[in-house]
Amino acid sequence: MKTYQRTLNFHQSSRGTYNITTNINEVVKQSGIKTGLCQAFIQHTSASLMITENADPLVREDIETWMQTHVKDGDPAYKHDYEGPDDMSAHLRTLLTQTSQTLPVTNGHLNLGTWQGIFLYEHRTGVFSRHVVVTVQGEA
Repeated sequence: MKTYQRTLNFHQSSRGTYNITTNINEVVKQSGIKTGLCQAFIQHTSASLMITENADPLVREDIETWMQTHVKDGDPAYKHDYEGPDDMSAHLRTLLTQTSQTLPVTNGHLNLGTWQGIFLYEHRTGVFSRHVVVTVQGEA
């Protein structure tokens, strides 16, 4: 069994979803692992990782619309607002999504479905640097 790990850095300009499938697939390729698992973990409490539709961006727009409807920025019920009105809502959005994803590796590539992509979902409205630790384990 072989293990390979690398941290990817991303710089988002605003709230939204960013396709990082190619970046993670590149780490899998660099690992030399042909069959195994790839685990991606974002080291933040106000951003997340999700697997969703990669062809139609309206899916991701609808996800954001749902979030804005149900997890409002600046809700007066929130006490935690040290970094602004989107602070606590970003933490709640992360709880509703996920901070890690585990995917199969087959023939040296992520074994995603035809319409699946891995997205970094930035929940804050400002500019942030995000770190995603990618660990690949398996057989070369």
